[in-house]
Amino acid sequence: MDRRAFLATTVGITSATLAGCFARGSLSEEEYDIGMTSNAFTPDKHTISVGETVVWGNTNSRAHSVTAYESAIPEEADYFASGGFDTVAAARESWTKHDGRDGGKILTGQTYSHTFEVPGTYSYFCIPHEQVMTGVIVVEKNA
Repeated sequence: MDRRAFLATTVGITSATLAGCFARGSLSEEEYDIGMTSNAFTPDKHTISVGETVVWGNTNSRAHSVTAYESAIPEEADYFASGGFDTVAAARESWTKHDGRDGGKILTGQTYSHTFEVPGTYSYFCIPHEQVMTGVIVVEKNA
C-alpha cells in the first residue's frame, strides 16, 4: 500500500471512530425532556404537573438506567424504573445479571418514559453511575 492510500484509510477510519464517540445518538431534543450524558441527567431537576409524562433520552454512547429510590418518592406513588422493575433491589439485581431483560438498560438513541400521577418529589439515579448521576422530578398539583 502506498503512503497516500495508507494515510487516506487511516484518516477515514479515525474520523469514523471519533464521530461515534461524539455522537448524541439519533434523538433530537424535541424527543425527550431529560437527556443523559456520560455521567449526568440534563437537567438534573425537572418540574411538571400531575398527570404529565417525562421522557428521558440517552444521547450518550454509554448504557444508562432510570431507577427511582423507593424511599425518595411519595408514599402513594407508583414505583418506576427502566425495565419495568417493581423495586430498587430487582433493578439492581437485573442490571448485574441481566435477567433476560437486559437490566433495564437504555441504550444510545433510546428513551424511557413515566407518567407521574401523585404530587411530590421523586429522586432517581442511574445504576452504573449512581455516585454522580442522580436527578429529581418535582410534580406539582394542577392549578
